[in-house]
Amino acid sequence: MQQFVTYKNIEIAYSVSGEGNAVVFLHGFLETSTMWQPFVDVFSKTHKIITIDLLGHGKTPCLGYIHTMEEMAETVFAVIKELRLRKVHLIGHSMGGYVALAFAEMYPDYVKGLCLVNSTSRADSDERKVNRDRAIKAVKHNHKQFIRISISNLFRPKNRKIFAEQVKEVKKEALTTSLQGIVAALEGMKIREDREVLLHFSPYKKLMIVGKHDPVLNFDNLMDQTKNAEVDVDIFPDGHMSHIENKDDLLFSLQRFIEN
Repeated sequence: MQQFVTYKNIEIAYSVSGEGNAVVFLHGFLETSTMWQPFVDVFSKTHKIITIDLLGHGKTPCLGYIHTMEEMAETVFAVIKELRLRKVHLIGHSMGGYVALAFAEMYPDYVKGLCLVNSTSRADSDERKVNRDRAIKAVKHNHKQFIRISISNLFRPKNRKIFAEQVKEVKKEALTTSLQGIVAALEGMKIREDREVLLHFSPYKKLMIVGKHDPVLNFDNLMDQTKNAEVDVDIFPDGHMSHIENKDDLLFSLQRFIEN
C-alpha cells in the first residue's frame, strides 16, 4: 500500500509489504519503485519490503534544481525513521545504488547489508561528467526523445528485441518523469562522491551484481573496485537491466544475499 512521509515540505512516496526483517529497494534513474514489483511479490512473503520513489521520480515531487545523492539518502532515512526500523538491507539499482552508498556512509548503524545492482561505487570520471552535461542539454531540448533513446541503450543490443515489450513498458514509466526531475538527478549524479572505500572498510555484508555486457558501466572498472574488497560479486551475461534481462538469476542472488 502506498504511503507518504513529509520531508522538507514535500511528500515522499513509499510502499510497505510483508513482515519480518526489513529490505529497502531503491530504483534507478528514470525508474520508479514499481520496477521492483516482481521482487516484492516474492520477498514480501518472508520479509518487510519497502520501496521508495526517489526525488523527482514516480509519485515523489522535485525538491530543487539538483537532487544530490545525499539528499536522496536523507529521504530514505525519513522513511526508515517513520517506520521505526533499526537495521535494513539496502538494494539499489544503478542510481539507487549511488543513493544506497550515500545512505551507508551517512547512517552506517542502520545498514545490515548493501547490494549494488548494475551500479558503481566510484564517482563520475571527467569524461562521464562531460557526457552528463551533454545529456542535460539533450533533455532540455527534447526530454521525451532523450528518454526513448536512453532506455533502449540500457539493454544489451540483442536483448532489445527479445525484451521488446518490457523495453516499451520501461519507456512508458520513464516518460512520467518530469524534465526537472531528470535534470536534477543528472546534476546530482554528476557531483556524487567516490565511495569505493565502503567496499573495503565497512562491517556489513556487501554484494555487487555486474552485467558482463553492461552498456553503461565498464566491466573491468567494476571488477577493479572489488579487488581485495570484502564484497561478493555475481556476474550476469547481459546488460544494465538485470532485473529484466536476468530476472531469475537476480532473484536467486538477492534471496541468498538477504537470507544468509
